[in-house]
Amino acid sequence: MHGGFTDTELRFSMYFPPLERYEGRFYHPVMHIAGNENAASGRLAGLDGDSIGFAFDSGGYLVESNLGSTNMGGPGDIVNFRASAATAEFSRELARQMYGGGRPYGYVYGGSGGGFKSTACVENADAWDGAVPFIHGSPVSIPNVFTVQAHALRILEGKFEQIIDAISPGGSGDMYAGLNDEERAALMEVTRMGFPPRAWFAHERLSVNYTGVFASLIGFIIDGDPDYVEEFWRVPGYLGANPPESLESARVRHQATVTRTISTAEARDMGLPVAIAAGTRADALAAIQLSSTPERRLQGAFVTMRTGAAQGRRAMVTGVVGDIILLGGLFASEGVVDAGDQMEIDNSIYLASQTYHRHQNPPPEYYAWDQFRNPDGTLMYPERPQLPNAAAVGSDYASQSGTFSCKMIVVECLMDEAAYPWQADWYRSKVRDALGQRFDDQYRLWFVDNAMHVSPSSYMTPSEGGAADAGYSWVDGHIISYSGILQQALRDVAAWAERDIPPPESTSYEVRDSQVVVPASASARKGIQPVVTLTVNGGDRADVRVGEDVEFHAVAEAPPGTGLIVSAEWDFDGKGAYPERGQVTPQSEVTLTTTHTFSSAGTFFPVVRVASQRDGHTTTRYALARNLARVRVVVTA
Repeated sequence: MHGGFTDTELRFSMYFPPLERYEGRFYHPVMHIAGNENAASGRLAGLDGDSIGFAFDSGGYLVESNLGSTNMGGPGDIVNFRASAATAEFSRELARQMYGGGRPYGYVYGGSGGGFKSTACVENADAWDGAVPFIHGSPVSIPNVFTVQAHALRILEGKFEQIIDAISPGGSGDMYAGLNDEERAALMEVTRMGFPPRAWFAHERLSVNYTGVFASLIGFIIDGDPDYVEEFWRVPGYLGANPPESLESARVRHQATVTRTISTAEARDMGLPVAIAAGTRADALAAIQLSSTPERRLQGAFVTMRTGAAQGRRAMVTGVVGDIILLGGLFASEGVVDAGDQMEIDNSIYLASQTYHRHQNPPPEYYAWDQFRNPDGTLMYPERPQLPNAAAVGSDYASQSGTFSCKMIVVECLMDEAAYPWQADWYRSKVRDALGQRFDDQYRLWFVDNAMHVSPSSYMTPSEGGAADAGYSWVDGHIISYSGILQQALRDVAAWAERDIPPPESTSYEVRDSQVVVPASASARKGIQPVVTLTVNGGDRADVRVGEDVEFHAVAEAPPGTGLIVSAEWDFDGKGAYPERGQVTPQSEVTLTTTHTFSSAGTFFPVVRVASQRDGHTTTRYALARNLARVRVVVTA
């Protein structure tokens, strides 16, 4: 059922199951940004595009909305919770007319910006009985997680392979080995800000995708602190006032002539990666071809038009293909920029923004900023105004209060490159302070290991820079989808709210230098994700010859009371195909042993991936809690 509210921009869609499958509840995904009703199929709805099927399989209907706006903007209270609350309550009226019975229970969930919005929903309205925010950040997330990441991407370019090799199974364990002082400092800074080092395996994808994301956020720095960029390049205390050679050589100020304009539709036909902003309209300007380009890195630079109809307008460079510049900004139409127009490429703003986080001074509870304070508590760098988090509710540090009356389970990923894991610990402390003795009766936090901000399937989308055949399947050898754990969290929060059945305990963890560290065993780690260990010839690395039998031994364990191990898959070349299934009889702990022979020389990272399921079902597609383990095999001829 599709509809809207009269005299408003609010649009909603509701999906109702047959009467015999309805059990008196609904599930309500909220997306990260307003404008569309696509949570049912959108990746950040968290269920790998199967929200409707999951809702039906779990005895509920699905309700979603455009958050009260037909575009990405809109009044904060409307977009963050009022539109969702109105949609939820209206869905109850329809459900009672359709099915009869009493008030349906309701459960809201959302990831990333939707994580902010789902907490806002239950902190500001009583329309839901439970919530499952996931991969959520804190009021200091934006722009800081992207500035520090961009700084590391620039300084460490060309060094990520050796960093990942060091921390991969069978590596040296020292990710700082072989780095110069500037590189070591950059890696330490981003790590102490909370970026999980294991996520650097996807550095190429992070560079392409998050430059595009950052393109939409730099405006908050420019508008919120208009003097910053000039002072960065002039005032002592800022990196740009006395720039190191790496910063000076990275700076670009280049003039050229547009020789061709390329629309979004043309860019797709040419196989070019299209930025999200440009991809909203087929005739939008997605790229331009230039008379000349500088021989330096241009991602993040601004293209400013100096002549023509678009004079004075600018867009960010998200990538370069030959002499074609890919744009992350949105011009009104294909004809706004024409061949022959003069333009300038300048990355001064982007370079300055990369260290903006150093000049923020949030309260001490945001411990990732301790690295920028002297032992006496004074600041190492000049302080800039605190910018509001555009993705959070409100504009100050009270925007996530931790006060709500329903049940909540938070799902956070330990390899999250965008919502750094320590931020879930920060929100947990807010909830504990707000709820007091009711804390354990209303809140759980489950960390998910070997999972990033989005699931592996998201790496396959053209909008993120790669077609389906671009070879992104290898990410499956590094990370798992957290959707099954999210599904079980939604079922558990419903059982908690409706039948007072407490869910499994929160994950046990420590925070060390802003890195979340969990115990090695499932029984000590808790949560609901199984833990799997893998050895090759008795260790984490084996050096063998072509044709030699190699023995793999895996042990998978589910935390007590969370389910049974129901599947195991082997992938010996580490490319994510998982062609071989292990023999598993469902139980809480399983041991698997197999052998494999490598037919060619090279370095391989074999993987075992396992899944547990609460009821031990081996054929269901829902509520599968996955995990994986990797080893290294070096094969010589």
